[in-house]
Amino acid sequence: MTPLLVGVDVGTTNVKAVVYEPDGGAVAVAVVPTPTHYPRPSWAFYRPDELWTQTVKALREALAKVDDPRRVAGIAITSMGEAGVPVDVAGDPTFDAIAWFDTRTEPQVAWLERELGREALFATTGLSLQPIWSLCKLLWLRENEPEAFGRTARWLNIADYIAYRLCGVQATDLSLASRTMALDLAHLRWSDDLLAAVGLSRDLLAPLAQSGTRLGNVTAESVRESGLPVGTPVSAGGHDHVCGALAVGVIEPGEVLNSLGTAEALFIALERPLTDPAMGGQGYSQGAHVVPGRYYAFGGQYTVGASVDWLRGILGVGADYETLLAEAEVMPPGSIGVCFLPHLRLAAPPVDDPRSRGAFIGLSTDATRGAMVRATLEGLAFESRRSLEPLLAHARAAMPGQIVAIGGVTRNGLLMRIKATSLDRPFTIADVEEATTLGAAILGGLGAGVYPDASTALAGLRYPRTTVPPMTEDVARYDALYHDVYCRIYPALRPVHHAVHASQAGS
Repeated sequence: MTPLLVGVDVGTTNVKAVVYEPDGGAVAVAVVPTPTHYPRPSWAFYRPDELWTQTVKALREALAKVDDPRRVAGIAITSMGEAGVPVDVAGDPTFDAIAWFDTRTEPQVAWLERELGREALFATTGLSLQPIWSLCKLLWLRENEPEAFGRTARWLNIADYIAYRLCGVQATDLSLASRTMALDLAHLRWSDDLLAAVGLSRDLLAPLAQSGTRLGNVTAESVRESGLPVGTPVSAGGHDHVCGALAVGVIEPGEVLNSLGTAEALFIALERPLTDPAMGGQGYSQGAHVVPGRYYAFGGQYTVGASVDWLRGILGVGADYETLLAEAEVMPPGSIGVCFLPHLRLAAPPVDDPRSRGAFIGLSTDATRGAMVRATLEGLAFESRRSLEPLLAHARAAMPGQIVAIGGVTRNGLLMRIKATSLDRPFTIADVEEATTLGAAILGGLGAGVYPDASTALAGLRYPRTTVPPMTEDVARYDALYHDVYCRIYPALRPVHHAVHASQAGS
């Protein structure tokens, strides 16, 4: 009886559960919404019990489509980074999970910059100082919710929390630990010096585990709730984008992955962490790969799918995505002068500016809905280029001959053609059913002994790939727009956006 493997991705927009054959073929898929609460501008949170409820709902729906769920041999969880659940000694949440993109922690960022300094933090953690990191959320909790903080015994990243609910073991893998701003990246251990400097106990952070390590078996309670078979091994998973990189084999130094979902990750595999503090000053981040002995560096942007969804909500009421993209398709390159800066949630590397905001410029009475949709796609493509080129320079890597792309946004064919044209490089889209969950399933298979190692797992995967070439006739046009227009938008608007931020902070 061929074993099956389950990967679960607790993402910003959806919770996905996928059951796979060992060759990566999807047997069953279930997708349910991630309940997100927005109590005020710049704030967002998840209720831990709702995350668990949606996870087991997705598992039950997926397993109901399997001929014999007893074939399931292993499971692992992947999730968004930075967000975490504080739990007490009994494992019960003490507070809501602050969303990764929530920026309420700006005062804590200012405090860390004064007390420890950006360069020192980068030297230890490989991260630029941003409001999103778990450390900032813990400091906010201590300052603003002292009663809840006082009851908190452990901080669990989202994937850690779900794995704990499944098997009763608290641990965090190195790729998610890399997103806390508490990991000594060079030595792959919690930084005692950093934690002491901010007055946090090391006991707050879960024991570290290599991705793919077996943590334990599903508990009787989680068997009842999820439908998983008795005795299913639960293994340490990882950060969603990094699990996606595993699934498509982006492991060797210099290889580039473009992971496109609600947010975008531009992922370059590294042999060792980079040390130039200028990289941290530009907002780039680094971490441990889910593959032992490998690291990664991240560029990207915080709103890709989110930008398209936002625009559709404003301009596309009653219109489906196909209609909007058809209207954009007939617009010429350059969108009749309309340009879009996609800083809807923070600026993207190499700009380290949480006060930046999004903007449309070049509007006129000629600007149609199609022009604004195309301008949004072009802005996303230009921002991606603006993030990738310096990242490759820091890694001393050449622009690769092709870029591997994964994620639901790759189904936006116009965006992918614009991205390929902007970079003058083909994009290879891995046609795999949810690469992030496949990466998690592979880790579950490693922990369960289905695969002896990651190389064997990858060698046995079978899925098609589609190449999106540049639109050669438009390469020069987009290159000129990028240099002459797009790269000048942020510097010109920076003082205005800072004034807007100050006015809102004082209101």
